[in-house]
Amino acid sequence: MRTVSLLGSTGSIGTQAIEVVRANPDLFRVTAIAAGGSDPGLLARQAAELAVEHVAVARADAETLHEVRAALRAAADEAGRPGWAPELTAGPDAVVDLAGRGADVVLNGITGSIGLRPTLAALAAGATVALANKESLIVGGPLVQAAAAPGQIVPVDSEHSAIAQCLRGGRAEEVRRLVLTASGGPFRGRSSAELAEVTPAQALRHPNFAMGKVITTNSATLVNKGLEVIEAHLLFGVPFDNIDVVVHPQQQIHSMVEFHDGSTIAQMGPPRMLVPIALGLSWPDRLIDVDSPCDWSAASTWQFEPLDHDAFPAVRLAQHVGRAGGTAPAVYNAANEEAVEAFHAGGLPFPGIVDLVTRVVEEHESVATEGLTVADVLAADSWARERAREVLDRP
Repeated sequence: MRTVSLLGSTGSIGTQAIEVVRANPDLFRVTAIAAGGSDPGLLARQAAELAVEHVAVARADAETLHEVRAALRAAADEAGRPGWAPELTAGPDAVVDLAGRGADVVLNGITGSIGLRPTLAALAAGATVALANKESLIVGGPLVQAAAAPGQIVPVDSEHSAIAQCLRGGRAEEVRRLVLTASGGPFRGRSSAELAEVTPAQALRHPNFAMGKVITTNSATLVNKGLEVIEAHLLFGVPFDNIDVVVHPQQQIHSMVEFHDGSTIAQMGPPRMLVPIALGLSWPDRLIDVDSPCDWSAASTWQFEPLDHDAFPAVRLAQHVGRAGGTAPAVYNAANEEAVEAFHAGGLPFPGIVDLVTRVVEEHESVATEGLTVADVLAADSWARERAREVLDRP
């Protein structure tokens, strides 16, 4: 049986991970969960159901702590565990501490660059890191690579899980290129001019997945795909020139690996996250009946289209910052998070998201990859956010 710590337990990845654990009680035991603290009731019900030993919330204000404690007491009574109470800690350092307590598997489902320090803590503790928080690898790539032993990181993003599965079919030196698939988002086929009219509500209508505001918007701008290109380079050591993106609206093929003999291996399945999450927990083994396979008896058509880089320039920008390395990816990520918030607040048009990121990236003097520290990454993150706000206030 593997012990598991879930970071971001109340989010989409975390709740689905609990589904997998619930279906396999003889294989996994969740000992700790962490969340931001915005949904104390759900967090407490998860803690009581799983009988965890430790709960951490990123928020440390008195009101949140009062709500979480009250919710834990109510959940314990409802679950028939009167008097049960896990250790409760609060604040950003609490999540880092929880991640470093040494579970067999730490699933990092936190959104944003705040996931970097928990990832590093889990790696230092020797845990296998099931990584859904792509930002921690994006912003701190060299740091995470240096901290991780071979095989210690298992990707949970569906695209990178697909590539990891496909790579079982050949040796690293036989790989010609990686092909990441993209749904194209809700605005596939629109021109740059048409994108100027996009509203925040429209940007949150992803065709296949239900995700949070930032990730869903990133999928609409294709910033998310740009981040995934950088992540693929870091995870698999494939040069950027050998990583392509193709639009596949049905999202039945999650990604592909092309080998130097001309063959291509693709991983297929429904556009859901259960299989990547399950593999993150059980790697290298597969669990039974995690999801329904493709129905090959039903007629269907799958489309593949080239990415329109003129309308969606985020991927090429990501390739540029990925090649630059150092703190450039951290700036790309942080500036984008600020731009997304500004867009949803009505302060920026939809194409302005990537325009703002481009401007901030171009102004940044990147710290070199060699000798990069966590302090360098956090400083670049802070600078990018401040500069993005300055541009928004005084265009």
